Amino acid sequence: MDKTAVKVVIETPRGSTEKYDYDKKSGYFLLKKILPAGMVFPYDFGFIPGTRGEDGDPLDIMVLSEFRSFPGCMMECRLLGAIIAEQGKEKQKKVRNDRYLAVPICSGAFQYLHDIDQLPPEMTVQLEDFFINYNKAEGKVFQPHGLMNADGAFKEIKANSSRQKGK
Repeated sequence: MDKTAVKVVIETPRGSTEKYDYDKKSGYFLLKKILPAGMVFPYDFGFIPGTRGEDGDPLDIMVLSEFRSFPGCMMECRLLGAIIAEQGKEKQKKVRNDRYLAVPICSGAFQYLHDIDQLPPEMTVQLEDFFINYNKAEGKVFQPHGLMNADGAFKEIKANSSRQKGK
């Protein structure tokens, strides 16, 4: 068992031009919005169940893999780290809203990845740019503040899991 393994629920699959959100009350996935023309999710995007970030939502995670899954797919992933970031409306207070990065445990093409520093630097820049532009289309600001390695990200997830249990 990998020491940085986390379970992930996919909301929006790789290549999608639609953004889906899990609706706890109904247990279904809700179509939240259509992305601007030419914009797609570069990889599967979802959340880490049992966690809660500063924004009140479960922690966000992007799953880098060679395949595309589907909304509602749960998979075990190896955490690589996170893009440390703040997010919020243009002229309002920003809250910490990191974007965790992982690879599926079952991935063949990405099995060698164990930490964010193994990703090509241009890949993390492209992911930051995706989140900046995605948020801009929503009238929000996404401000990256650096990268966190797998061990640090795993500790943050554990801390946010206890925050969830305490509420």
